[in-house]
Amino acid sequence: MKNLVILGGGESGVGTAILGKQKGYNVFVSDKGIIAQKYKDVLLNNEIEFEDGSHTEAKIFKADVVMKSPGIPDKVQLIVTLKEKGIPIISEIEFASKYTNGVVVGITGSNGKTTTTMLVNHILKKANLNVGMGGNIGKSFAQQVAEDNFGFHVLELSSFQLDGIVDFAPHIAILTNITPDHLDRYNYLFENYINSKFRITENQKENDFLIYDADDEVIVNWLNNNKLKATLLPFSLEKELEQGVYIKDNNIILKYKTEQTIMSITTLALKGKHNTKNAMAAAMASSLLKVRSNTIRESLEDFEGAEHRLEEVLKINGVQYINDSKATNVNATFYALESMKTPTVWIVGGVDKGNDYLDLMPLVREKVKAIICLGIENQKIIQTFNNVVDLIVETAGAEEAVKVAYKIAEKGDTVLLSPACASFDLFDNYEDRGNKFKQAVREL
Repeated sequence: MKNLVILGGGESGVGTAILGKQKGYNVFVSDKGIIAQKYKDVLLNNEIEFEDGSHTEAKIFKADVVMKSPGIPDKVQLIVTLKEKGIPIISEIEFASKYTNGVVVGITGSNGKTTTTMLVNHILKKANLNVGMGGNIGKSFAQQVAEDNFGFHVLELSSFQLDGIVDFAPHIAILTNITPDHLDRYNYLFENYINSKFRITENQKENDFLIYDADDEVIVNWLNNNKLKATLLPFSLEKELEQGVYIKDNNIILKYKTEQTIMSITTLALKGKHNTKNAMAAAMASSLLKVRSNTIRESLEDFEGAEHRLEEVLKINGVQYINDSKATNVNATFYALESMKTPTVWIVGGVDKGNDYLDLMPLVREKVKAIICLGIENQKIIQTFNNVVDLIVETAGAEEAVKVAYKIAEKGDTVLLSPACASFDLFDNYEDRGNKFKQAVREL
């Protein structure tokens, strides 16, 4: 019986444990932190051995294969030692993909991947396909493979999940964009992060597809210098393409083997250029899976966006409050500010991942009337913008930030929470941050 050791007792770890046990592995889950009660219950119910609060190395080193949670960096001593011992370390995505015959659509990118994943899932559901959504979102891929017999898997994949693959190859891969993010995990080298994202296509064959943003210089440069086997299907807002998805007379045109007009961009449920791109990518993927164009159109017209992503909370005294807590990097915040139509009170800050805020300068100049810092370390934000924005206030929590915003904002303004940072200094995660923001707005 082979030993499967799982490092991390969260969603991906517990899902892998269930699948591993089902497939006849001797499973041991080890978490240096404390495993949440809901996951402990699942492990106990499935009679899976686990520990939390420490790692028993003697047991871990007996592994034939190790699945590590995407949150654990490669530089951790335990991981280094495992590698020295030649014990294979893989991600949940790699482990689970060996046990499914379902068609996999994998979606990665610095921004837009959650929305695009939800869009593809929404379209395939509308087309009555037997589809499960997982990866970085919802129920873990491994648990779905163990418990549900899905014909299609739509997976949101982070670079950390892709770092742990060996043979994993989605039939359709979508690469939404690449901008500097998580550089603290990649030795501050942008090219390491870029290569990580492109791992999504490294095992694809000629009959697989890579859908990507042809307006993204980073992606185009990489493709010019590297050979891929997959069929390339670009999407672009800027140019007509020989093959792929583009805009003509405000209509989304799909071109692969035949040409079809899907819909006018004016009727898309989600607004903003970046969302038009997400919709174009999702339309192409669905079309490759033989979904009819009117089903694609209806789905893109009635889709409701992801929570914590430019989510309209309430309008109070003529001021619109928007929760964009999911904007954990500068590029995501760029999209948010770009779509603001009124003077904006911007709530920003958290754990800085090596951010360069200068990209935001033109938008801040044009749209932001006040900045409210929401983080423990705000110096960089203050230094960057103190010459451009007259009013910058530091706060120590969502409730305080919202109260200050309420005092500053006037009728017709927007209060935007779009932090451009991770949330781990004051909150559990970006959902917790978004929920506390919404609660504070509702209590005004």
